[in-house]
Amino acid sequence: MAAIIWICAAALPVSASETNASSQGYADVPKDHYASKEIEALSQRGIIQGTGDGLFKPEEEVTRGVTALWLSKALKLGYPASLQGFTDVPETSEYAVAVNALAEKKIIQGDGGRFFPDMPLTREQMASLLVRAFQLKDNGMNVWFKDETEMGESHFKDIIRLKQYFLTDQIEFMPKNKVTRAQLALFLYRAIMIGEPERGELPLEDFMRGSELGGYQVSPDGKRTALLKEYHNQQHIFVYKKGEEKEDAERITTVKDRDITGFFWFDNSTLLYMTNRGGDEDYHIHAVSADGSSDKDLTPFEKEKAQYMESLSYIPGHENDILISLNHMSKQLFDVYEVNVKTGEFKIVANNPGNITSWMTDLYGEVKLAKATVGTDTQILYRKSTSLAFEPILDVKFGDSFVPIMFSFDNSQLFALSNIGRDKLALVAFNLNTKTMGDTIYENPDADVTDIVVSYKKQAILAVEYETDKVHYHYLDEEFERLNKDIAGQLPENQQFYIVGNPLPDKKVTLRTYSDKSPGAYYFYDRQTKSLEKYADVKPWIHEDDMAEMKPISYASRDGYTINGYLTLPKGAAGGKLPVVVLPHGGPWARDSWGFDPEVQLLANRGYAVLQMNFRGSTGYGKKFLNAGNKEWGRAMQNDITDGVNWLIAQGIADPKRVAIYGGSYGGYAALAGVTYTPDLYVAAVDYVGPSSMFTFLNSMPAYWEPDRQVMYRQVGDPDKDKAMLEASSPLLHADQIKAPIFFAQGVNDPRVSKKESDQMVMALRQRGIDSPYMIKADEGHGFQNYENRMDFYNALLKFLSMHLKP
Repeated sequence: MAAIIWICAAALPVSASETNASSQGYADVPKDHYASKEIEALSQRGIIQGTGDGLFKPEEEVTRGVTALWLSKALKLGYPASLQGFTDVPETSEYAVAVNALAEKKIIQGDGGRFFPDMPLTREQMASLLVRAFQLKDNGMNVWFKDETEMGESHFKDIIRLKQYFLTDQIEFMPKNKVTRAQLALFLYRAIMIGEPERGELPLEDFMRGSELGGYQVSPDGKRTALLKEYHNQQHIFVYKKGEEKEDAERITTVKDRDITGFFWFDNSTLLYMTNRGGDEDYHIHAVSADGSSDKDLTPFEKEKAQYMESLSYIPGHENDILISLNHMSKQLFDVYEVNVKTGEFKIVANNPGNITSWMTDLYGEVKLAKATVGTDTQILYRKSTSLAFEPILDVKFGDSFVPIMFSFDNSQLFALSNIGRDKLALVAFNLNTKTMGDTIYENPDADVTDIVVSYKKQAILAVEYETDKVHYHYLDEEFERLNKDIAGQLPENQQFYIVGNPLPDKKVTLRTYSDKSPGAYYFYDRQTKSLEKYADVKPWIHEDDMAEMKPISYASRDGYTINGYLTLPKGAAGGKLPVVVLPHGGPWARDSWGFDPEVQLLANRGYAVLQMNFRGSTGYGKKFLNAGNKEWGRAMQNDITDGVNWLIAQGIADPKRVAIYGGSYGGYAALAGVTYTPDLYVAAVDYVGPSSMFTFLNSMPAYWEPDRQVMYRQVGDPDKDKAMLEASSPLLHADQIKAPIFFAQGVNDPRVSKKESDQMVMALRQRGIDSPYMIKADEGHGFQNYENRMDFYNALLKFLSMHLKP
């Protein structure tokens, strides 16, 4: 984010020929003037002035001298050391203080000792002044003007900076043109607001900052507590001892230029954590001692992806071992290895024959189950002992799902989520001895089962989780049900929670709360005294009263499906006709959920209604709804989004002339599809790491997606068999239909959506003269993780949306 020079000093004298305007504005600046808001705001601050008869003269050319006056007031500059810097600006001149104060800061420059205060200001001169005054540095945004060849070399980079910071959205800058008073007010106001929120807006940093307390975990012996905290804008692991306060926690990790993506205690003196560099998703597993004295990378391999499976520390003879899967011998295939966390020694324990996509152990650390892809179907493989070969026990046809969760405690059954023979995923038991489907433990008529809660002490499943508008539980254990109801009774009605760690401890329960308006807090619940004690807020600077309510909504698609989603209106929004940001989720085989979303809250805080919808192909709503999205990219899936926008307009909530669409990954594709196939529906779009061509996307998948290529072809389309369909649903091939400006953001190291997807779309749009600012980050992958990069992106996003959605 650009730094703004704020120097506290005495106010500059006002020109004798100018007076401050009233808050009502000027007689010659009507409310519908393109710069009326900016002129009024700067007038109220005493930065710009009109004439004594209440006129501003917005279309009059602004002089260099008046520009110096306005700019010096905006920067709050004091008296310079000397008033004799320019021969044509004598000390008695009304411009003397301002011109020399700016010259002292090297913001303005003269020519042969002269400033020429009465000459009109050109657009290229304005660009250089604003860049120097507000220290607008290169933020990684690739921008473009049609008239770049007309820009002088000395001003070219400065003009580019104006567009990088969205001070202008023009594709022709006309550098030699004279600047009017209204134009300068517009640009000056936008420059000031780069680092200053509007009235009633919260600082962007509040939404972007990481948690003060995340991943809270207690060591097995209860003597230490570890947590994630930000240090120099990067997440690190901190540890403190029992009896100490969390404020006394000491940082034990020193890794740089890598994001810590998760951690857990391996034993009482060692923690394991995972990192990846620059968003490449080639994860490394590290072991660090609890005092930080020893830290080693257990998987120090380049361009390989390690995935943690299980600790074997509870097995005699394996006290120092873990299981991981790693694509070490082939970039396409993951084998299973046993790794000693003390020595780093590797030993392979399961070889991938070529089509296995995931492995699973029983509760005693033995690799006994695997999922393999056979064409477009799935095969479940099992071995009763690690000395035996894997054998198929279940064939799952394309379109059906069978997701193993855990073995039973006696190893006779496999608990899984299955929709074989039904629509919704249900919790079932599969008999491993007879190789037959057993009992259905729980099925919900409205939603898929998503998870279970297990007690190892009771050796039982305590509850089953499913999600409709919010997350709900079906209880299978009375003690666990009573515990949850006791806790819920002491929390506000809008708060949800989940228990961290042991779900049925004898004494103290650790839980994490959350809601749509709060990122939540950690609590301790004493089962004996039934008292609830807050341990810490996750983000204490976020106040619920400042946040907006996320309301579950539903509407009908044009072909009869019920589309569920969420609508977040700006806090205190009165009436309708609001500017709207449509926010389709990524995946697309995922879903949006109720809860605190900093991005949604940021947009609502800036005055936008935010519409999220779980279009067909989203998970959680059953097999029919999920499979209805197959081969419907840019077609029925996009229609579901369009129908949501039209529903919002019909409700009187959305201003049909102020709707933008923004998404990441598949959501980025949906944003491109939206402005391509419904070009009159959206005034702007934002594509964040989204595909633009179905062909180049399918041809650039990560190597480890290769075993599922035929499955992807069934879900998305086959480049050979479905060529015409994929051509029709590739925005790149229909860029001539796009009218709206599009902001692109892309990480160079993205393993899922190649940078080429953004490059080729930007090039196609610029050839047609469509505004297409493009932010590229060399140290990012599929989404920005670095704090500075996220600040750059969201600053740019907010400026882009404001430029196109706000009056």
